[in-house]
Amino acid sequence: MNKYLLLLALVVLSACKVTKDIALPQPELPVAFRNDNTPDTASIADLPWKEYFTDATLQSLIDSAITKNYDMQLALKNIEAAQLLLKQTKWAYWPDAKLQVAAGINRPSDNSLNGLSASQFLQTTHIEDYTANVALSWEADIWGKIKNQNAIAATNYLLTTEARKAIQTNIVASVSQGFYNLLMLDAQLGIAQKNLLLNDSTLNIIRLQFNAGQVTTLAVQQAEAQQLSTAELVPQLEQAIVLQENAIQVLSGVLPSKIQRSVLLETVAVPEKASAGIPAAIVNRRPDVRRTELALDIANSRVGIAKANMYPSLNITAGGGINSFRASNWFNIPASLFGAVAGGITQPLFQRKQLQTQYDVAKIDRERTVLQFRQTVLSAVGEVSDALVKIEKLQTQQAIAANRVNTLQKAIANANQLFKNGLANYLEVITAQANVLQSELQLVAIKRAQLNANVDLYKSLGGGWK
Repeated sequence: MNKYLLLLALVVLSACKVTKDIALPQPELPVAFRNDNTPDTASIADLPWKEYFTDATLQSLIDSAITKNYDMQLALKNIEAAQLLLKQTKWAYWPDAKLQVAAGINRPSDNSLNGLSASQFLQTTHIEDYTANVALSWEADIWGKIKNQNAIAATNYLLTTEARKAIQTNIVASVSQGFYNLLMLDAQLGIAQKNLLLNDSTLNIIRLQFNAGQVTTLAVQQAEAQQLSTAELVPQLEQAIVLQENAIQVLSGVLPSKIQRSVLLETVAVPEKASAGIPAAIVNRRPDVRRTELALDIANSRVGIAKANMYPSLNITAGGGINSFRASNWFNIPASLFGAVAGGITQPLFQRKQLQTQYDVAKIDRERTVLQFRQTVLSAVGEVSDALVKIEKLQTQQAIAANRVNTLQKAIANANQLFKNGLANYLEVITAQANVLQSELQLVAIKRAQLNANVDLYKSLGGGWK
């Protein structure tokens, strides 16, 4: 008998682990990101967002969004709930204790055995029972079930913190890109208004020439059409500005209103060199990658729980208190004291197939989590490479567009001068004005795209949550 008790004690103390965890897979990562011509170990993602975005107005908008955005507030509440659950896990290894105080009266039949016994020995027709006791129950964590449950609670807490980081990263990127889009719309509105004045001047000259019989009605109509086309841009851009302001304010958790800004798009500097760092760093820096990494820890724990459910469980119960059939003797100690201890091993029999299926499904879920981790890392590397090539090619586009605008601005000045001197016709002037308008609008759009590409790089590297 003693050897069996010793064996059972060794089993309990060992807390055997019935499954083997899958280690975090090593994803295939390049030595350097594609289109990163000068790779460096330092990365812009290591900079806090206030050091990366230095404009005071933009910082104020981002601050407001991080503080008031409802998604962020929900994330903080999730963290609070996870913290409470994590604190609760420390009690998982303790026995379940219940205090019970009960009093009851039973009136048995006079012809029953209990009724005859009560009448004969107690000289009463009813039986009273008064009990006050503490009952304990405890399941030994032989196979690590409780340990895995606690591990899931701890990992869920870490998941909520990574979720908060991911939300903040998205908020920082969305507000900054919305702000740059707002500056672009301001610049385009100024371009449209400037060209509208130029169209008005040209239209007045053509009307004078028409009155003098130098041009036909067609010339006036075409000049008016060009002027109306430019005028149509003004309300379109004004509408887009208001919509963009509303979108930023809603993202910031405040009612839609005008956004005061003291900076112009042309004064915002595009970073000359954006260091991406090494690809391996995004595994620990990007919140979405970290979340899939933590999901693998949870999957490992769930496999352990599913496997442990297939093995015997050791349950120990104990109870003690005071009991009496008369209220007057209820607290008569030690005569009313009682106690009981019991232990048992439970092995599932008919649920074996169901438990095996749950275990197999848990293993498949774990394998699925590994694939999700690899996919997340691959997508992260792709997003960084996309941002890098955008930055590189947009810089080339900007140089070409700026040269084109400069050429067209000279051309329109020459066209106006030649037109006034009768050496150029109205079509050449109208064409030059249309070309310069579109080129100037495109140039500021490229500037906005450059700024957004740098934001994409900062976000894709995992920056923004610090």
